Parts: sequence; structure tokens; C-alpha cells
Amino acid sequence: MTFEEKTTWAFGVVAVAGYLAYLAILLPQSPGATLAEKPYVIPMLITIGGAILANILTNIVIGISSPRNHDKKDQRDRQIYRFGEYIGQSFVVIGAVTALLLAMFEADYFWIANAIYLAFVLSAVLSTVAKIVAYRRGFQAW
Repeated sequence: MTFEEKTTWAFGVVAVAGYLAYLAILLPQSPGATLAEKPYVIPMLITIGGAILANILTNIVIGISSPRNHDKKDQRDRQIYRFGEYIGQSFVVIGAVTALLLAMFEADYFWIANAIYLAFVLSAVLSTVAKIVAYRRGFQAW
């Protein structure tokens, strides 16, 4: 497994774990309150920051564990990275449109922020899946 594939796996796992941690922190708060009434800003900021930090640390650990391969990126790695990012960006666009519609209908900030956060997580997951499939099953550029 190449360094790029290892970091792709790590990115996907961290994205999912970060969002699950956010939900685990958010949902038990204020048991009688609706979702929109729960304090979400601090848990969201903590889990986003934690996911960024976890991703940096896992990349460092992966780089240390395979020092010979960490700086080697060939044309196939670049194409797979680009392909995965293009695929993943679709959810960023969907999230932006959803947030825009929520804002137009004057939805609560909670729903707008959570739509954007979920879109970023889904983008990361879709991008990761596309890259891993390309690494495992082969990749043919168009």
C-alpha cells in the first residue's frame, strides 16, 4: 500500500470519526430540547479542530512508519487524487445549495451550519471512497 493510499484511508476514517464524535457530543445535550435548541457551536468547532489535528498526526505517523515512500508521488497518485477530489466536490456544492436554500427560507442557524458540516463530511467520505476504489480496482484516466 502506497503512502498516498494510507493517508487516504486515514483521512476517511478521521472524517467519519470526527462527525460521529460531534453527534455523540451533541445529541445527549439538553435531553428535553429540540435539536435546533441544543448548543452546537462549541462541539462543532472542537470536533472540526480535533479532526484536523488527528489528520495531521496520522499523516506524521504514517510518514514516520514508511519513511522511504512518503515523498514519492507518481502520475497515477496525482490522477487518483484529482479524480477523488472532483468526485468529492459534488457534496460541497450540494451542501452550499442546501445552506443557501435554508438561509432563503430563514431556517435556524443550527440547520444551516449542520448542513454545511454534513456536506463537508460526505464530501470527504465520497472522495476517500473514490480514491480507494481507484487504488484497489485500477484507475483509467478519461
